[in-house]
Amino acid sequence: MVPDWRQIATQKRDSVLALIPEEWRIPAPPSVDEQRDVTGKFIQQYLNTQEIEITETDAIGIVEKTSNGTWTAVEVTKAFCHRSAIAHQLVNCLHEIFYNAAIESAQELDQYFATHKKPIGPLHGLPISLKDQFHVKGVETSMGYVGWIGTFQGEKGTGKEKVYESEMVKELRNLGAVLYVKTAVPHTLMCGETTNNIIDYCWNPTNRNLSSGGSSGGEGALISLKGSPLGFGTDIGGSIRIPAAFNGLFGLRPSSGRLPYEGMANSFDGAPSILSVVGPLSSSSAGLKLAVQSILQTEPWQRDPRVHPLPWRHEQEEAAKQLAQDKKLTFAVLKHDGLCAPHPPIKRALEETVQKLESLGHKVIEWQPPSHSKLQDICVKAWGYDGGADAARAFALSGEEPKPNIMFEEAPQANATDIMRNQVEKRDAEKEYMEYWNSTSQLTGTGRPVDAIISPLAPFTAARPNKYTSYSYSVWVNVLDYSSAIVPVTKVDKNVDKDYTDFKPVSETDAKTQATYDPEIYDGAHVSLQVVCRRLEEEKVLAISEYVYQTIHG
Repeated sequence: MVPDWRQIATQKRDSVLALIPEEWRIPAPPSVDEQRDVTGKFIQQYLNTQEIEITETDAIGIVEKTSNGTWTAVEVTKAFCHRSAIAHQLVNCLHEIFYNAAIESAQELDQYFATHKKPIGPLHGLPISLKDQFHVKGVETSMGYVGWIGTFQGEKGTGKEKVYESEMVKELRNLGAVLYVKTAVPHTLMCGETTNNIIDYCWNPTNRNLSSGGSSGGEGALISLKGSPLGFGTDIGGSIRIPAAFNGLFGLRPSSGRLPYEGMANSFDGAPSILSVVGPLSSSSAGLKLAVQSILQTEPWQRDPRVHPLPWRHEQEEAAKQLAQDKKLTFAVLKHDGLCAPHPPIKRALEETVQKLESLGHKVIEWQPPSHSKLQDICVKAWGYDGGADAARAFALSGEEPKPNIMFEEAPQANATDIMRNQVEKRDAEKEYMEYWNSTSQLTGTGRPVDAIISPLAPFTAARPNKYTSYSYSVWVNVLDYSSAIVPVTKVDKNVDKDYTDFKPVSETDAKTQATYDPEIYDGAHVSLQVVCRRLEEEKVLAISEYVYQTIHG
């Protein structure tokens, strides 16, 4: 008898757990009622003093110590393997574990250091986690599909999974990174929550009433629990920024063509209009800069034909820093996108951030752009070009059922005329938005348009399970292909962030979104905002977002 897809999913889930050494097992992980927040001191109880010190050092600090011989790559790798194993048992954040291969890689790095008395590269001995879209030789890529288990992207018998690697994986290895886990995603990747039939649901470690986000939700949860200092996800509608924001992390959505995407697994691969991009998530802003600078130093445009030949531009970064130092940055704040009101904690975060920036002498104006509804419509059309056929084929391989809240619906496919028309609408919308941004030079008092936009990333600080109601605050950035970074601001305080008393919804979605807010349920959740700069302004957005973070937190 052919195994039912539920059996296959269970076997896969159990096989991953079996790779966790017995001494790292948690006999009975607590329920959410017993322990809402499993970060900090809670997860520390399972680790020794050295493991805590190593795993609670950010990426910059780790590389400094592995590069001067203070820590070996092996001891750093083992510490993160242990912490990631604990993290998975608490929130379901991993798809793949390859600790033995990671330790072997770390041993090779230590041998190199012992011989040459120097690091192999700027990421020497740094453990890096990867979203389960990256192909790593000898490691399965299921991307949450039961039908992909035991195959290469659904194809049986090719053996390709044993030897094939994504371009960025090769580059990370050459830079000295240690790869050790691949993290959970929602099947199809089209969801702001991370859920599939293998891991079931990936929870937010700070508040396990809530989602860790998606589609790079396993990355967000793992880094939040400090089971990884730095990881890579992808973003086609918010999938880097959503987990970063929900988990109080730093995340960068670069413009398309800035970092290599060659050789990645994907859903709806080949669809035009809006491209998925690779970007980093980290526990520090400096970690994002380290990741991007290191990758660009390998000149990835020599191996990925879609990468722009743009090395790291120090001048763009320094110009932004100088404006910040001179108190001459100009910001726009998006308070409401005309489609959905943000929850009370996000409204407070916006107000407090603006107040602090203005108190330092920076100019802040209100952002009143062209229709975001139009941008959302363009995005939805682009996502639906194939009528769900790609996902339907993947689900049919096993007969599995899609999880709730996955954006999957079979529909008529777009024809060439439909696609061309949407491409024109997108081009016109890009031009209209550019002209509006340029026009703000008349409002800033500097003669320059605004340097950056501060905006919610979602209408909620994190989604409640199966209640991700609106993507309008994230997808406009994807349609325009802007650079965007996440800044952690504060946490929900049930005594301060009360329900609105005079709320008037502008739509059914707006009403549904506001109905999901409950100060008791959300208490303690992270509150983050996004900083948005123009296309291919990664250096600028990282410099400004770091300044905004320091302004908020001192």
